[in-house]
Amino acid sequence: MPRWFNTAGPCQEDIHYMLPPTTRLPDLEGLIQQRSYFVVHAPRQTGKTTAMLALAQQLTASGCYASVMVSVEVGSAFNHDPSAAELSILGSWRNTIDIRLPKDLQPTAWVYEEPGQRIKASLQAWAQVSPRPLVIFIDEIDSLQDQTLISILRQLRDGFPNRPENFPSSVGLIGLRDVRDYKVASGGKERLNTASPFNIKVSSITLRNFNAAEVKELYQQHTDETGQIFTPQATATAFDLTQGQPWLVNALAKEVVEKMVKDRNIPITHEHILQAKEILIARQDTHLDSLAERLREPRIKAIIEPILAGLELGDIPNDDIQFVIDLGLCKMHPQGGLAIANPIYREVLPRVLTVTPMASLPMIAPTWLTPEGELNIDGLLAAFIKFWRQHGEPLLRSTSYHEIAPHIVLMAFLHRVVNGGGTLEREYAIGSDRMDLCLRYKTVTLGIELKVWREKKRDPQTAGIEQLESYLARLGLDQGWLFVFDRRNNALPMEERLSTQVVNTQNKRAITVIRA
Repeated sequence: MPRWFNTAGPCQEDIHYMLPPTTRLPDLEGLIQQRSYFVVHAPRQTGKTTAMLALAQQLTASGCYASVMVSVEVGSAFNHDPSAAELSILGSWRNTIDIRLPKDLQPTAWVYEEPGQRIKASLQAWAQVSPRPLVIFIDEIDSLQDQTLISILRQLRDGFPNRPENFPSSVGLIGLRDVRDYKVASGGKERLNTASPFNIKVSSITLRNFNAAEVKELYQQHTDETGQIFTPQATATAFDLTQGQPWLVNALAKEVVEKMVKDRNIPITHEHILQAKEILIARQDTHLDSLAERLREPRIKAIIEPILAGLELGDIPNDDIQFVIDLGLCKMHPQGGLAIANPIYREVLPRVLTVTPMASLPMIAPTWLTPEGELNIDGLLAAFIKFWRQHGEPLLRSTSYHEIAPHIVLMAFLHRVVNGGGTLEREYAIGSDRMDLCLRYKTVTLGIELKVWREKKRDPQTAGIEQLESYLARLGLDQGWLFVFDRRNNALPMEERLSTQVVNTQNKRAITVIRA
């Protein structure tokens, strides 16, 4: 049977290319031997479920434990009714255990008599009759909220002292976040902010991304089975773009081998991977779309907005920083500071924010194209000036990310330009107070620097010219655009401040300064 790159649900060895599922987990067997309760958290589609399913099977096959992975997701329909949630969860567990464990290791019956105690009572009854210590992995724990979540966490804590004869010897909670970030609406709080309902946890563990060697190993499986080669440059590009995020690694390869290059005699190249990246970003599959949803959360906006603007983070709680890391949106940069997790996310996040402004854009005739369909830089500048004069101010008010409103509106305009067959790449970093854009359209490449003149700050033109010149040098270009958006309270009216000026630098680069 042929195998495929998987982008939906747990991997199955007979139909999916996959790495040994537990190699990216820290050593959990030591925790299990110590009868520990712990949390395993990692972003969506990183392989948590696949790894924990495999670990449960290994533990049961060892003959030392009865281990199974179950889910509480069905209980999320009853977050304000713990009693109904218990019944739904136990019914789901019964079906799962019937499939995944042999008859002699299954519970004889669940205990349904006492609402608010059914999870504890049922696990206690099972542990008492089980011929082996129980090791239970509870998936999708953070799909539960409010009283239902607290009830189940407290039942697990209440049974903990009675292990292993009268309660599971070891329990792992599996989800996106650590316990303190589970959502709780009661008491005026949005999350627990504490591990107290599950303060018996010994450790909080995360699942790392693939490293470069593992990406190569995964892609080599396709080569071994089909003969189709991933060139070293293609594999390296896939790792650079994804930083080993498992869903992205699989999604790039799947797009290429199943849709773009079906002829197995044609090698997969660096260019194929780049093209697949553009397709994924434009299509915004479920995984990427779920990231977009996160941008609406205030605690995420408070971090992502200054990163995109190149500003300092300011006084952000450590828990919130850890939260965006746990979600896989950001990572700590090796040289210090917080950064977007990988280049694909770096493209996706600002592009998502341009959706509303793009929908608000009027019909714009592509006056920037020559009769031959090439990009005319002067025509593009004239079109932007006309567009900004007519629509700039209203569009600035259309986004909730006010600190980067000029960035978002400019990108929305430029996306309208590149939709005809180009790309728009972005670079930004905390503390740089800048965003670099590289517009590529057929044979034309345009380097753009965006600066914002903020309240009580100096005119950023001089610094912007220096930064843009450095960026142009990296791109191998001798001309570019510097946008200076005046966001001060006492800024001149739009008509008076909107202007262009060409500045020639000492290094003989022509920089067009656009004040808006």
